[in-house]
Amino acid sequence: MNGTLVVNILGWLGVVALLIAYALISAGRIKGDSVPYQLMNLGGSACVLLNSLRFGAYPSVGVNAVWMVIALLALMKVFRPPRP
Repeated sequence: MNGTLVVNILGWLGVVALLIAYALISAGRIKGDSVPYQLMNLGGSACVLLNSLRFGAYPSVGVNAVWMVIALLALMKVFRPPRP
């Protein structure tokens, strides 16, 4: 399997993850601060970012980098120990 095919498959898997996350939250099946939702956003945006970087789609790289940071910050908030 060549590198371009792998990058394209990763890009499509990322898009599917992001769309499923959006559909689940829109349908009220999961909450926006849930770990599964944030992991789908993090993983999906990472895959799309890699695909976009490979093909030079830099606006998409930028938006997906920010999307990843938002997901990471949300996950850190979920796993942060409660303050006394």
